[in-house]
Order: sequence, then C-alpha cells, then structure tokens
Amino acid sequence: SVIYLSIYLSIYLSIYLSIYLSIYLSIYLSIYLSIYLSIYLSIYLSIYLSIYLSIYLSIYLSIYLSIYLSIYLSIYLSIYLSIYLSIYLSIYLSIYLSIYLSIYL
Repeated sequence: SVIYLSIYLSIYLSIYLSIYLSIYLSIYLSIYLSIYLSIYLSIYLSIYLSIYLSIYLSIYLSIYLSIYLSIYLSIYLSIYLSIYLSIYLSIYLSIYLSIYLSIYL
C-alpha cells in the first residue's frame, strides 16, 4: 500500500510539476522576454540609430553639400559673371567711346 501510494504520488507529482512548470515557464518567459526585449531593443535601437544617423548624415550631407555647392556656385557664378560683365562692359564702353569720340572728333 505504501509502495503504491509512493508510486502514485511520484507519478502524480511528476505530471503535475511538468505541466505546472511548462505553463509557468512559458508565461514567465514570454512576459520576461517581451519586457526585456522591448526595453533592450528600444535602448539599443535608439543608441544605434542616433550614432548611425549622425555618422551617415554627416557624411551624406558633406558629400551632397560639396557637390551641390560646387555645381550651384559654378552655374551661378558663370551666369552672374557673364551678365555682370556684359552690362558693365557695355556701359563702360559706351561711356568711354562717347568721351573718346567727343574729344577726338
């Protein structure tokens, strides 16, 4: 009787403990992992993204700005200088020619 009872209790306890532990561990692990992963990922991602974005943006902006500024400045300066020089030269030449012609004619 005692042997049967001990065998029964051992089987019952093993089954109960296995079921209880599996349920408890699954719930606990899911909650713990979800909380841990959310906190860890948020911190990690914020740090990683801030570093990555700062490096990427600095490199990208420096390259983009250098290319854009060089193209823009070359176009702007060429147009501006051509217009400015044409106007300046036309005015200067007209004044100079009028003075020169009035003196020598």
